Amino acid sequence: MSDTPSAPPASLPVVVNLDDSDSPGDVLDALFLDRFATGEQPHAHSTTLDRAKPDATLLPEGARVLRAARDDDRSAVLAEGEGWTILSSRWNRRADVTVTATDPELAKRILAEATEGAKDEPEPEPEDVTMGFWYVAPQRGPRRMTRRISAGTWEEVRPNYSAPVADAMDGLMKVTPEDITGRLLLLHGPPGTGKTSALRTLARAWQDWCRVDCVLDPERLFNDIGYLMDIAIGEDDGTSKERWRMLLLEDCDELIRGGAKHTAGQALSRLLNLTDGLLGQGRNVLVGVTTNEDLERLHPAVVRPGRCLARIEVGPLSRAESARWLGREEDVPREGATLAELFALRRGTPSADLPEPRTAGAGLYL
Repeated sequence: MSDTPSAPPASLPVVVNLDDSDSPGDVLDALFLDRFATGEQPHAHSTTLDRAKPDATLLPEGARVLRAARDDDRSAVLAEGEGWTILSSRWNRRADVTVTATDPELAKRILAEATEGAKDEPEPEPEDVTMGFWYVAPQRGPRRMTRRISAGTWEEVRPNYSAPVADAMDGLMKVTPEDITGRLLLLHGPPGTGKTSALRTLARAWQDWCRVDCVLDPERLFNDIGYLMDIAIGEDDGTSKERWRMLLLEDCDELIRGGAKHTAGQALSRLLNLTDGLLGQGRNVLVGVTTNEDLERLHPAVVRPGRCLARIEVGPLSRAESARWLGREEDVPREGATLAELFALRRGTPSADLPEPRTAGAGLYL
């Protein structure tokens, strides 16, 4: 009796049981695995294409098609060549391609040939986003109109903000409905720092799950209960109940500063009621507010913990950040510059002619 260990079997037994619950695609999967399981083609390479071109065959040149199957969800092709077998399957734009072969280099080469040029480039993101605009029209009442507005991606506009602001906005851009805690989004800081520009970019980042409406007359909104009810409760465009809406209120200094309770009457109370009171219950509504006020001057009820989804101070860029943005150090103020000032410097405005004090003249970048 020999003590020499026996070599492992060259093949494994393959048994396939089929019944009426199996599809032709299941048969292709079983046939494809046979040569790998038996050891005839012991090497396998595979890949997944998230976006495969519709006209790509996902087969190498000269492949002999053995079987093909198609149903509502999947199409699959089983083919072979000298020393290799390939199974290519599609689910809508997604594709899985696997090759078995007699040696690993052959499997790798056949897979590369089958998928060469088959990956589709992602569709370019739109450069603008649909935004609604609310206003009260004389003799017609509350009206909503929509416009396509330009909005860059966050990657494109991120250099327009100082490092602390960019870090805070990084997380905000990635927010999903499951992440929402507070209903108020507060951007505060001097004019010209890019608060409105950031909100346009946010509208683009959230467009798959959140519709953004800008209220052109916010001072009237919270003093006209009928107008408020139209926007918060009565308005319905037939979208899914799960879709969120964000109301943008720009430059609401009078509404949310510390003395607002005395100067704005019930307006502040109604704003807070919309974010976390009875008025906002059952409605997927966020309120985005921009203000030029310092945080210390805002009403404590507005900035209390739990009310804000995000509270971001948008300030000027530092001198180093401004010089990097502008591409030169000359003309950059020692204390840094706002985004509006940097655009003015890029256009050739001398630094001595920049608005003083900085709170004057904000232009587009409020």
